[in-house]
Amino acid sequence: MDAGGYPLLPDSILYQIFLSLDHEDLLSVGLVCRQWHAVAQDEFLWKKLFYQYYRVDQDVPRHPEAVSWYEEFKRLYDTIPCIKVQTLTEHTDQVLHLSFSHNGYLFASCSKDCTVKIWNNDLVISLLHSSNMRPYNWSYTQFSQFNADDSLLLVSGVFVGPHNSSSGEIAVISLENFTLLSRVRNKPYDVFGCWLNETNLISGNLHRIGRITSCSVLWLNNAFQGVESENVNVVKRLFKIQNLNASTIRTVMVADCSRHDSPDLLLDYKEQVPAVTSTCQTCDVGSDGEDEEGKAPRRLKFERLMQEEGEQQVDEDSSPSSGLKQLLDDIMGGRVGPNLTESELETKVAALFAAYRTKPPEGNLKSTEDDNKKKYLIFTTGCLTYSPHQIGIKRILSHQMTTAGPVLGEERRSDEFFDSLDHVIDVHGHIIGMALSPDHRYLYVNSRAWPSNCVISNPMQPPPIAEEIDLHVFDLKTMTEVKHALRAHRAYTPNDECFFIFLDVSKDFVASGAEDRHGYIWDRYYNICLAKVQHEDVVNSVVFSPMEQELLLTASDDCTIKAWRSLRTVRILYPKRPTPRKLMFSWLVNRKS
Repeated sequence: MDAGGYPLLPDSILYQIFLSLDHEDLLSVGLVCRQWHAVAQDEFLWKKLFYQYYRVDQDVPRHPEAVSWYEEFKRLYDTIPCIKVQTLTEHTDQVLHLSFSHNGYLFASCSKDCTVKIWNNDLVISLLHSSNMRPYNWSYTQFSQFNADDSLLLVSGVFVGPHNSSSGEIAVISLENFTLLSRVRNKPYDVFGCWLNETNLISGNLHRIGRITSCSVLWLNNAFQGVESENVNVVKRLFKIQNLNASTIRTVMVADCSRHDSPDLLLDYKEQVPAVTSTCQTCDVGSDGEDEEGKAPRRLKFERLMQEEGEQQVDEDSSPSSGLKQLLDDIMGGRVGPNLTESELETKVAALFAAYRTKPPEGNLKSTEDDNKKKYLIFTTGCLTYSPHQIGIKRILSHQMTTAGPVLGEERRSDEFFDSLDHVIDVHGHIIGMALSPDHRYLYVNSRAWPSNCVISNPMQPPPIAEEIDLHVFDLKTMTEVKHALRAHRAYTPNDECFFIFLDVSKDFVASGAEDRHGYIWDRYYNICLAKVQHEDVVNSVVFSPMEQELLLTASDDCTIKAWRSLRTVRILYPKRPTPRKLMFSWLVNRKS
């Protein structure tokens, strides 16, 4: 100010000077005087800093809940859980998975040391209970999930059977007294299993039909099998699904559609990936309408199978059953071409068999009827090779949500031996992780892409996979891919050794592990990577507290679990703890390099 109390520099000049400052310097000059403070709070300054610092696309508008650009900059800077506050070393081998209780008070960890540990989520995390599963012939524990009322814990592991054969098993543990309530066989072991409701869980079984053809059966199990009366069903078959080309159903999860119309965060439909730029293909098998040729999907599949071998297109009066009979007659008569391998022949016969013995989808998956009661069963599958490259979606009907009724489910006609899928998403790559948003509206999928235009001639030799991990986002209400695939994390194992990397989604953030010894955090709305947190080995699993997204846990092959909190919560909860002032700048330097 001059002697008369007037500013020496007008606001316009200060504004031009402040445009060249970074956010820390801008905050500092705002402390000089009231005039500088007022200019330093200018919305256009913070808008420019926001897009520049976080590298957000200029076409993306401000978050709909944000009140100002300054507050939005502060939210992303201050609430990312990337400051390590505790390291847990109680596991003696690789830690594979983490899961929180719904109330956030407890979390569970699974490890190759064959224990499942249950922890108190206090300010200082402490071990509450540890269960050793080796007495039950388990090799290791790999996955856990709390039921809806946090009274039971589902634990999935690898079970060693006769002659050292391995499959999976699911155990249910009471969280009241930590007793083992029941055990359920689960095959293959990477089905993992999941809760359908408070007392019923879903497991899998696999039946071989041929060398590369099989049938996956999904079962609904009562958690209290050991104490139920012999007059009450404790298990019921849900679905039977045919697998071609050595594929199997894995990684089952249940999506509750009751909140699809009121999600926590609505990802703008304008940001959906156009079909020409997306590598993922979606197919609504259960659509009431017909395709552009006016033929049902099941019939098209049959015709394409016939055309692939150079055979004459079937006419409108033919049926899959007559096609199968004709193919078998040709085989017996030696009229099948010599270029048809044993695997191709098996797949062709199996597909034709299933074409007329599969129960068609019941209605349209996108129907809005009874959305409050609708649930989807989601899992990985495939049709070209054994590596999981498709996401299958099957609606669970109301009468299927209980073990009451016949053990084998509803009676089936001979032409309904298998169940069809309602929707299929092909990601054209190896799927290595899936997670639902808290409102179950969006499905986040980790995948490692195949080369474009690759051809799979042998189902036992899948294509090579990229080191970069793509994080796809699918809207389960519209069955479309939204946003562009997120990319920052990496994996290095080849396709025949590829393993699951668990990810998690909070209201505003999504996080994932990686094989590059880091966990990564992205903002869901702006589609940007915000931070990465470090371990000494592969990060297998990440999980946000469901009640506090500013707390993140990470599990690693380095046998540790690390707890990470945001800058804001560290200031509040740990007032004497020094906080790194240049934290985000160090991350930005890594990005630029």
